[in-house]
Amino acid sequence: MDNGSDGRKVTWVGMFVNAGLIVLKFLAGTIGHSQGMIADAFHSVSDLLTDAVVLIGLRFGRKGPDAGHHFGHARIETMTSGIVGAALFGAALMIGYQSVVATYRHEPHNPTLPAILGAFVSIVVKELLYRYTVRVGKRIKSPAVVANAWHHRSDAMSSVAVLIGTTGAMVHPAWHLLDAYAALFVSLLIAKVGLEIIWQAFREMADTAPPPETVERIYMCIRGVEGVLDAHGLKARFVGGVLQVQVHILVDGGMTVEKGHQITREVEGCLKDDFDDMGEIIVHVEPESAGTDEL
Repeated sequence: MDNGSDGRKVTWVGMFVNAGLIVLKFLAGTIGHSQGMIADAFHSVSDLLTDAVVLIGLRFGRKGPDAGHHFGHARIETMTSGIVGAALFGAALMIGYQSVVATYRHEPHNPTLPAILGAFVSIVVKELLYRYTVRVGKRIKSPAVVANAWHHRSDAMSSVAVLIGTTGAMVHPAWHLLDAYAALFVSLLIAKVGLEIIWQAFREMADTAPPPETVERIYMCIRGVEGVLDAHGLKARFVGGVLQVQVHILVDGGMTVEKGHQITREVEGCLKDDFDDMGEIIVHVEPESAGTDEL
């Protein structure tokens, strides 16, 4: 597993970008009289905080096994991605509440050109940052970095909604509530992404098995290894975005221990070749006479 240096690098880049966007959005929202733009600035504040959380997760989640953690620290990354999802959902609630209040009170907000320019800059910058971050996250197989990339994408989406709302309100002042409606729409998008990330983190924490087609693919790979008569008792789960597998294989009861060990290595090699996200593999070798007893 990658030690997380690339993930930390892309997250530091995100932190500097988010810090700059916070200042830009607050100024653009204040000078441009846009409630949506100011709400978007708060979203960037949550981005900055989750960047810090991701850095902590990468720092400790990529450590290998030690005397106190025999299975490593990958769960820390899973928890980190869950925290990022919760932060996204919290930001959605805040933005949604402010939008509903503004709509109910019919508060007049007539955005001007600075708000539009601020939204446009944010869209371009955050979309580029999303693509950079998600590419790194997938390459190093980090759910926390991928979740953080979606935080950047949600910021870009929120700026798109703000751009639409501010432009409409500027073109026709009577449509000033478009700004608040845009912010409300943004909150729904952000909440959806946040809940999806939380759900995925929960599934990993609960050791949810991979989809049936993945399980069948694992079995096919194992049974295709020469010397393996059958396989059973497969247990698989994702931890920190990496697949862990435990399986029993049946071999000729008359073969040597050395030959059985060789077959085990071939099974491990097959799985690592077939699955890019394959991590720890535990293979139990049983003689054919043992039947198909499972753990």
